[in-house]
Amino acid sequence: MFEPVTIKDIAKALGLSTSTVSRALRDTHEISAATKKIVLAYAKEINYQPNPIALSLKERRSKSIGVVVSEVANSYFSQAINGIESIAYDRGYHVIISQTHESYDREVINVQHLASRSVDGLLVSLSSETTDISHLSSLHERGLPIVFFDRVADEIDTHKVIANNEKGAYQATEYLIKQGYQRIAHLTSSKHLSISIERLSGYEAALRDHNMEVSSSYIKHCLHGGMLPEETETAIKELMSLKEKPDAIFVAGDRLSTGCLSVFKKLSIAVPEEIAIAGFSNSDVLDLFNPSLTSVRQPAYDIGQLATEMLLQLIEAKYPVEEFEKKILATDLYVR
Repeated sequence: MFEPVTIKDIAKALGLSTSTVSRALRDTHEISAATKKIVLAYAKEINYQPNPIALSLKERRSKSIGVVVSEVANSYFSQAINGIESIAYDRGYHVIISQTHESYDREVINVQHLASRSVDGLLVSLSSETTDISHLSSLHERGLPIVFFDRVADEIDTHKVIANNEKGAYQATEYLIKQGYQRIAHLTSSKHLSISIERLSGYEAALRDHNMEVSSSYIKHCLHGGMLPEETETAIKELMSLKEKPDAIFVAGDRLSTGCLSVFKKLSIAVPEEIAIAGFSNSDVLDLFNPSLTSVRQPAYDIGQLATEMLLQLIEAKYPVEEFEKKILATDLYVR
């Protein structure tokens, strides 16, 4: 059984009171420099580490933040998590990561578990199934700092960090139009997700600005955002069986974009001869794909960093924060 050294042990060894040892370790001015020196030297010698649980009870701080994402293996989220950790660890916070796998039930369980572990705050990107956010709003109302990134809940008044999804979608769709494609379909995640709404809006605006019709039969929603390969496959098959089948497709997500290429390969659909593709993707392996994929890349790392800075600002604020902002970062179109 691991038994950490306590302040009591140090006090006993040095023949001092526990309060004297405690003050010396906290470096308060009430203790003489000589006593401090003895206590600190001994603490170092026996490798004394303050108990983080005891500290957190005392300070009501656990120095840890919870992160809720759909999937760590998704290139976008793995890059965002790198950004989150780069700021958190610099500031002495631990990061606890949980995955929802696009499930609302799992999101609720993960959020409750993190809150019960007394994290100081949460960074949340909603699951594609989530429509009811009461599990988050109740914590928010009780004062737990929460910052949303990527997939945000408009109903909760707090900081949010997103990419310029609408503009990115517009640029990708316009790129396909300028390449001469006439019938451009759109494959996206669930209808209610903030990123789906923004990207659909950019797609529709690009079509309208080029006097092209927006057809509902060309818009396919995958409720699990590409996590279920059969969902992506069904959507592609439906598109390809249309009388006027699309000659290009704009895909609105990382997991969906790579999934889409796999389906085309499986169904022996030649890209770009039979259908061209452009999509949102932060995957670094896209250059290795043949055929490749023109992609909208989000500043995932920067989004992670900024969301963490905003969360720590809420956690460390001396007074309740009343003013919140939504930061929108620019995307890049990588033409391949």
